[in-house]
Amino acid sequence: MAGSLLEDIFFVKDIDPGGKKFDRVSRLHCESESYKMDMILDVNTQIYPVDLNDKFSVVLTTTLKVDETPDDGEYNPSDTGPSKADQFEYVMYGKSYRIDADDSGSESSNRLSAHVSFGGLLMRLQGDANNLHGLEVDQRVYLLMKRLAF
Repeated sequence: MAGSLLEDIFFVKDIDPGGKKFDRVSRLHCESESYKMDMILDVNTQIYPVDLNDKFSVVLTTTLKVDETPDDGEYNPSDTGPSKADQFEYVMYGKSYRIDADDSGSESSNRLSAHVSFGGLLMRLQGDANNLHGLEVDQRVYLLMKRLAF
């Protein structure tokens, strides 16, 4: 499946709750507005500083091409066409490595946890399975973020 997997607005509830582990990286704990998803995301704060209560537009997609055609995942400096990344401030490229069903023991639970590594910066996205149905293990994905004014 090519194209957007998830689009939502997230706000930062907590930063580095277990203490800061790395000088240039912070672990953000976020919650989405529309789909009530929880996201834990490592961000290089030297490149993209983040504050508590910041709001972000977040898009998970399999391609940066505006027409949604698949890309090969290779950076091509001669490709000067329009890109989804043009509208965002922070972009990461990575690979999903695990998708788990909710382990709360409730049979009626329909929640999933999707785990993605962006070159060692990790993300866990947890929410309703219907909102994460496009994510698959070993899938290459882009995470696009843009700070929203509020």
